Amino acid sequence: MKFERLRHPFGPAEIKAPEKGSSSEFPTHVKFEGIRRQALETGRNRLLVTGVLFTLAFIVVAVRLVELAVVEQVAEEFQAPRLAVVSEIPKVRSDIIDRNGVLLATSLPTASLYANPRQILDSKEATQKLVRVFPNINRKKMAEKLSSSKSFVWLKRNLTPKTQFLVNTLGIPGFDFQPTERRVYPHGRLVAHALGLTNIDGRGLSGIEGYFDKVLRGTEKPLELSIDIRVQSLLREELVKAMLEFRAVGAAGLVLDATNGEVRAMISLPDFNPNKPITASGVAGFNRVTKGVYEMGSTFKLFTVAMALDTGTARLKDHYDATKPIKISRYKISDYHAKNRWLSVPEIIIYSSNIGAAKMALDVGTLGQKKYLKRFGMLTPARIDLPEIGTPLTPAHWRQINTMTISYGHGISVSPIQLVSGIAALVNGGILYRPRMIKVPKGENIAGSRVLSRNTSKKMRGLMRLVVRHGTGRNADVPGYLIGGKTGTSNKTDLRGGYDRSRRMSSFVAAFPMDKPRYVILIMIDEPKGTKRTRGYATGGWVAAPVVANVVKRMAPLLGLKPSQQVEKLPKPGDDLFIAAMAKKN
Repeated sequence: MKFERLRHPFGPAEIKAPEKGSSSEFPTHVKFEGIRRQALETGRNRLLVTGVLFTLAFIVVAVRLVELAVVEQVAEEFQAPRLAVVSEIPKVRSDIIDRNGVLLATSLPTASLYANPRQILDSKEATQKLVRVFPNINRKKMAEKLSSSKSFVWLKRNLTPKTQFLVNTLGIPGFDFQPTERRVYPHGRLVAHALGLTNIDGRGLSGIEGYFDKVLRGTEKPLELSIDIRVQSLLREELVKAMLEFRAVGAAGLVLDATNGEVRAMISLPDFNPNKPITASGVAGFNRVTKGVYEMGSTFKLFTVAMALDTGTARLKDHYDATKPIKISRYKISDYHAKNRWLSVPEIIIYSSNIGAAKMALDVGTLGQKKYLKRFGMLTPARIDLPEIGTPLTPAHWRQINTMTISYGHGISVSPIQLVSGIAALVNGGILYRPRMIKVPKGENIAGSRVLSRNTSKKMRGLMRLVVRHGTGRNADVPGYLIGGKTGTSNKTDLRGGYDRSRRMSSFVAAFPMDKPRYVILIMIDEPKGTKRTRGYATGGWVAAPVVANVVKRMAPLLGLKPSQQVEKLPKPGDDLFIAAMAKKN
């Protein structure tokens, strides 16, 4: 019997069919039943395999979902304490503006580079690549950072967008960037000591930045200062010119609103660039206006005369014997330009007589002197919105000789901001205002304390005006603006505790307009040297008074103060009617 090979329609299996006519030939229904069963078995096997594959695929997806939802969440929770420290984005620090809305300080978004050394494959190679972007880095220290066992190290702070892009192109695994901020001061040195500095993490260190650190980090509203950047600029320019002309080692200037205590301008030289914090090291970072304390010399005679007039121990028409120096123990009190005669109260101020001031202070008495100086804020640190505040130096034992020398500004050291605040009270009607760096809202009344009677304040304005018209402050006079003031010159102390006559502090304090005082100005020059123009003199009248005149000429028009057209008539000290006229006028 011969068989043929038949190919199964559903697979490669072969069956043998008996030849036609053979006795062994299968019945037809048996033949097709076997084929059907074989096909069903094959299909069942294929479906089973397909189902298993689909099941395995779903299992893989399910396992991955569990990994994402559970395993990585656990990992994040495990790493959370570290990430919370290194990835905390600092709060936005608000801007600082001047009283007219001019931007003084702002924060710009930057990126800071950090690394996870555990993820860095080759620290030496990574260091070599970084040198391409940062050629000045310390390679040894950088390699040590990148090879450490830590999981986080700072590499570079405050990158520019260009630098960030260059670092990205290096393709170093384990490097990443942290969003940060950089404090920027558009005017550079101009408002350095007033604004102060922040550290690398954006925390205030000094000046307004330090004093109002929490406020600046807690609001997006700009902090509006009392500073007027226009007055600030011209004041600095005039001080720089004076320093150069007189070869001084330093200078300070202040403009204060006598009606509410607002600081309109504050300059301390030498200064620094707050955009480069390293420049604030040494003397450049020292604020002479608020932190420094100095013997302010004859400017203190204004306080002496004011307390004498206010207590009634002296009247404008009274005279004091200034014919010869005062000798007490080993001390000798004399006048710089002695008149060698009896002087009236106005003449004591006009000619800046130490002898007359000392005798006037003795009449007031030590207790009375201390009482009034305390009222004027001379015995306690100034209360101003800055952390840099100097503590006044006063005698440990306030004896009679101290009362006499303090009357003309020797033996007591105060900060310039203290002096100016006290002088403002002398001329504004007798009200002492706390000096402030923040702008007073429009329409808000600022409370002050009365330290002097209105009548005494009026008399002091007349006396200060006479100093500029006929006395040591003539170089401060500006026609039309009725400036009044007082010179001050004091020798600096030496290492032995005595005075060095070759080193002095020359100053001039002024107020204007004297018919209705609005502003008080102080100019102080540290260790000036006389010039040919000043005939070798380096006193307050020659050095500081002209600076006041220049400042007034420039700032008055900016602030809307027009010169007076009224003709002023004041008696001269030599006139017979001088004292009577002053007494009658005041």
